[in-house]
Amino acid sequence: QVQVEENGGGLAQAGGSLRLSCAASGNAFSDYIIGWFRQAPGKDREFVAAISSITYYEDSVKGRFTVSRDNAKNTVSLQMNSLRPEDTAVYYCAVRPPGGTITVIRSSDYTYWGQGTQVTVSS
Repeated sequence: QVQVEENGGGLAQAGGSLRLSCAASGNAFSDYIIGWFRQAPGKDREFVAAISSITYYEDSVKGRFTVSRDNAKNTVSLQMNSLRPEDTAVYYCAVRPPGGTITVIRSSDYTYWGQGTQVTVSS
């Protein structure tokens, strides 16, 4: 069982920045693929970004969001710049242990999830 916890959500103005962090337990952290998803009210959960040894981004966040990892600390960060009101959502961190599917953008690709952290961007 992998424990996953997000931190860093909050309120920002449009054009501002927030940094989310995700901590995951386990001795194989460096082998995990870590994904970030978000869910706005009334909408489906959607892929935002992921990181293995390379990074993946949803088109609407490319150039604004940066995902990075620190394997020594078992953490992944999501730096969100140039925030927009449409970025408002609950953001979730998810872990895909080794040996999973070959895709990284579906919720079903991930096994363990955090509880989510609210990000609100005001216009």
